[in-house]
Amino acid sequence: MRAILLAAGTGTRLRPITNHTPKCLVPIQGRPLLGYWLDQLLQNGIERILINTHYLPDAVREYVARSTWRNAIDLVHEEVLLGTGGTVLRNRCFIGNSPFIVAHADNLTRFDVKAFIRAHERRLTGVEITMMTFDTDAPHTCGIVEQDERGRVTAFHEKAVSPPGTRANAAVYIFEPSVVDFLASLKKEVIDLSLEVIPHFLGRMQGFHNLNYHRDIGTADSLALAEKEF
Repeated sequence: MRAILLAAGTGTRLRPITNHTPKCLVPIQGRPLLGYWLDQLLQNGIERILINTHYLPDAVREYVARSTWRNAIDLVHEEVLLGTGGTVLRNRCFIGNSPFIVAHADNLTRFDVKAFIRAHERRLTGVEITMMTFDTDAPHTCGIVEQDERGRVTAFHEKAVSPPGTRANAAVYIFEPSVVDFLASLKKEVIDLSLEVIPHFLGRMQGFHNLNYHRDIGTADSLALAEKEF
């Protein structure tokens, strides 16, 4: 299985930390976020990773060039941001015709990659996306999901003022190739997964709950919490 790591964000909420450091290279306990992702995926059966760049791309290129995983990584640059779904569509040749992982590389997470893949392989009938979920301490800042008794995602509330729970989208997915076909059917370059894709697949998406660790490193406060927790 292959993976796409979305790493093009500018990290505006983390300034001044991100004034000279791309968000995916912000350190947690002295190590860049991207390093945790590369080790976690490539040590657990992911054969190849594509990383997109936009903001401070030279720093990401240099980090990858020094990585022990450099021969298993492809870099693609976006002069204009394509949105999370647009990046997936632009790189459909990298994906091929097999299931693949998509993840936001500016989150910090620890999970069983092989169990995640097994859950997708054993997915419910009609399911085309397996979404990692976690329990958040800030539900109004996340996409909150509702699930039926079998774990199928039936409703999604993106950054709602009063969301109905704390079970949140971790922005780590396994997509079937049919999801890319849907992206292509939109006939546009810039596509947002949370706003345009996830709602379309309600009822055809299941959850995989992360009981280990997950935190969105979006603000200085969340970064400080991660330093203490991880």
